[in-house]
Amino acid sequence: MPTTDPAALLRGADLRVTRQRVAVLAAVAAHPHAGTDDVAAAVRRELGSVSTQAVYDVLHALTEAGLVRRIEPAGSPARFETRAGDGHHHLVCRACGAIADVSGAAGEAPCLDVRDPRGFAVDAAEVTFWGVCPACRA
Repeated sequence: MPTTDPAALLRGADLRVTRQRVAVLAAVAAHPHAGTDDVAAAVRRELGSVSTQAVYDVLHALTEAGLVRRIEPAGSPARFETRAGDGHHHLVCRACGAIADVSGAAGEAPCLDVRDPRGFAVDAAEVTFWGVCPACRA
C-alpha cells in the first residue's frame, strides 16, 4: 500500500521536508479539489501565519514534483488534489461548482488516440464532464 505520510512523500520526490510543505500536502489530501485560498486557510489553522505567496510556491513545487495535480475547470480558479497520474477525470456541477472524481476507461487511454494530432506527441488529456449534482437537482 502506498504511503500517505506527507514527509515520506516529499522525501520520495527528492523535496526538502519543511513544515509548510507538509502542511500544504496534508491540506490538499484532506480537501481534494480545494482552491489556493482554502488550502492557505487550512495551512494557517495548522501553522499560524503563512503568506499566501508561500502557499502558491509550495503548491507549484508539489505540482512540479507530481505529488499534486492542478485542475482548472472552466470558470473556476485552479484547484488541487493529491490523486495524480492515474488518468481520472472530473464531474463538475454547473449549479454549485462541486467537483467529483470519475475514473476513465480502465486500462485504456482513449482520449490520447487523437485522429489528427497535427504533429503533436500526445501524452495526456483532461476530460471534464459537466452536469448538475444530486444535491442541486433535489
